[in-house]
Amino acid sequence: MRDQRSSDGGLWLAVAAMILVVTASNILVQYPINDFLTYGAFTYPASFLVTDLTTRLAGPARARRVAWIGFAAAVALSALLSEPRIALASGAAFISGQLLDIAVFQRYRDGAWWRAPLVSSSVGSALDTVIFFGLAFAGTGLPVLSMMLGDLGVKLALAVLFLAPFRVVLGIALGRSPA
Repeated sequence: MRDQRSSDGGLWLAVAAMILVVTASNILVQYPINDFLTYGAFTYPASFLVTDLTTRLAGPARARRVAWIGFAAAVALSALLSEPRIALASGAAFISGQLLDIAVFQRYRDGAWWRAPLVSSSVGSALDTVIFFGLAFAGTGLPVLSMMLGDLGVKLALAVLFLAPFRVVLGIALGRSPA
């Protein structure tokens, strides 16, 4: 029984992290830095880190559960705290990108420790970016293509940088040195 409670605690921690990241990102995406970036580009990639850690530590079924619960809660909160088009675009992009991330992670999980999180985050980020910006900003007069490219560039750079915290958290969770 103790293992189940511990596992459930990890599940709810992942859900809480997902809700926080997605809601904050949906607020921050409304504030452009320039024609290429919004502030949301710097927070949203953490959702892929949460998904990849959950997939590695708890399996794909739990990771999908975290994605669906996080999706529902984040869309509801985002609808209250950001524009409805942002909330809807985010929801569609989020669940598509996260489910693809989990599937790709599973395909590469038995390779080098860094391959699954890097490839899955990159592929999931690309799908997420196209869906989100295509739905959220189409017809607004904003430079959608340049925003997509800037956002994806940040997501890909952070996918590489997040390999370090992925390795550290994985080592701590598994009770061994991350080296």
